[in-house]
Parts: sequence; C-alpha cells; structure tokens
Amino acid sequence: MRIYRVGDRGPEITDIQSRLTALGALVDDAERDGTFGSSTEAAVRWFQRDRHLQVDGLVGPDTWEQLVEAGWELGDRTLYHRAPMFRGDDVRELQRMLNALGFDCGKQDGLYGPWTDAALRLFQRNVGDEPDGIVGPHTLSVLRRMRPLEAVPSRALVREREELTASRGPIEGRVIAVDVGEGPDGGGVVHRRSAHALVAALQAVGADPRLLAIAEDAAAPSDRARLANEAGAAASITVELTARDREGDGGPVCSYFGSRTTHSPSGLVLEGEFGLPGKVRPLTIAPLRETRMPAVQVEPLTGTGEKEHELLRDPDLPSRLARAVAAGVGRFFSG
Repeated sequence: MRIYRVGDRGPEITDIQSRLTALGALVDDAERDGTFGSSTEAAVRWFQRDRHLQVDGLVGPDTWEQLVEAGWELGDRTLYHRAPMFRGDDVRELQRMLNALGFDCGKQDGLYGPWTDAALRLFQRNVGDEPDGIVGPHTLSVLRRMRPLEAVPSRALVREREELTASRGPIEGRVIAVDVGEGPDGGGVVHRRSAHALVAALQAVGADPRLLAIAEDAAAPSDRARLANEAGAAASITVELTARDREGDGGPVCSYFGSRTTHSPSGLVLEGEFGLPGKVRPLTIAPLRETRMPAVQVEPLTGTGEKEHELLRDPDLPSRLARAVAAGVGRFFSG
C-alpha cells in the first residue's frame, strides 16, 4: 500500500484522522479537510507508541492495519475461522479471555486463525454447547459469565515458556526465514546486501536459510510473515538497517513480539543470544506478530546522524552483522 506522510492530502487522510480521533487522538481542526499536517503526525506517533509499533509518524501497512483493527470491539461482529482471517481488537480480546481460561489460542495476535478456532471449539465442548467455532451472542454471553481474570498468564504464554526449557537441538538443517527490512532513507541496497550476507552466514553454520523478499518492491509485511509460516521456519530474522524510529538514540535495537498485554518469550530469548549492545523493545509489527516461530527484528543503526551514515557506507557492515546474528541463532538452538 501507499505510505502516507506529512504533506499528503485527500479522502484517505480524512479516514485516517477519523479513526485516530475515535480512539482519543487530537487533530487540529485546520487539518480536518484531509491534510496530513503536524497534528496528524503527532496523533499517528501517539497511536504507534500505544500499539508498540515503530514510531515514525508514517501510516504504512502495519500502522494502517492496526488502525482498522483498533476500531473493533468484541461483540461488534460474529467471528469464525475464514480466509482471509478476521483481524482486530475484538479477536485479541477473545484470545485473551480463552487463554485466561486455559484454552490455548497460541499467540495473542488478534488474528482468528486455526489455533483460536480450535481453542474456541474446545471451550464450547467443555460448556456443553455445539462446537461450531462461531462467536455469536450466545457463546460470547457464556464466555463473559466465566469472568476470565485480567492478570493471569495465558496458557499460550505458559506453553511457550515450557518449550524454551526443552532441548531445541542443533541448528543444522533448520529452516531460518531471512526477512529484508523495508529500507527507508535509501537503505534498500544495503538491506539486500545484509540479507545475502546473513543467508551466507547461516549456511556456514549449517542452517537452511530462506530469503523472504529480495525485489526492489518488497512484499507487504503480512505477506512476508505468511511466507515465513509457509516455509515452516524454525526462526525468523528481520534485518532493518536504517532508521525508522525517529525517537531512537542511535544505538542498536533488537525487537521481539510484545504488546501491552502479552509477549513472545521465545522471541525475547532469541534476541538475547545476538550479543549486540543496545536496547531491547517489544513491537507488534507483522513480521513479529503474525509469524508462528521465534521471530526478531535487528536494527543495528537507529540514528540519522553522520556517524550512522558513515557506518552504512562501510562495506564490512553487512558481513559483521550477519556473523553476529548467525552465531546467536546457533546459540539459541544449542541452548
């Protein structure tokens, strides 16, 4: 999709503004004619911070999808497993409730997929209802009467933590998805070089790396997550070399899936194996949220100063980064 930013005008901007204001954001009246101005950008950044997205003030695929998802509350529509999957905050709340009751929905990602369908049918069987996988008024009423607790760890979170204690075996032969970042600020060529370097480094340690996208016009984030799932990857690594988060301090950042209410324990452990100095942060971007395996995003450069631009011009940067990441993935599977 097109990326919307300051200076854009049109009905699409009006739609974005209406969704933001419905969620409590403030947009100046002077911009309500469909102008993407400074107050609209501030509202987008507020939304991105609240949703654990990259805070760049741009409305791209991840921000737009979550703007739409945020408009749904549980009970607004009948939910069931279909293609394409229902996605939204109503699905996320359903998953939270089922997980809190001990019915494992998998990752609490806001997508009504096979795990959620199976958990819902199991719940229906346990309460003596027809296990039709449909979340209509009756099923929703029964769920709410159960009063699932807010603060209890979900069954999915407990399961993922338990899986981390088991031996994961060697990296040899493991399919590892390599996801090319979107590369704003002219970083596309460096991203592709880094992706190729990571493929080579993973092959050197015995893995079976699969490059998800290499074309100039990369696939949408959700499509790349789908490709990783279809490949049966044991882990997914997104390389995002150049700055997107203008609130960063310039240091390296490693990200794993995490929202206000949940996170991926395996993603958190995986990023900790890379040994890159810098901060760790939870994100809900599609390559981390919609994948079904431990997934991380590596951003070695998050600043926009001359130092970062100089490092981007360093021909050895992709290979150094690739070796560090490949060694970390190897440690994860041998741990």
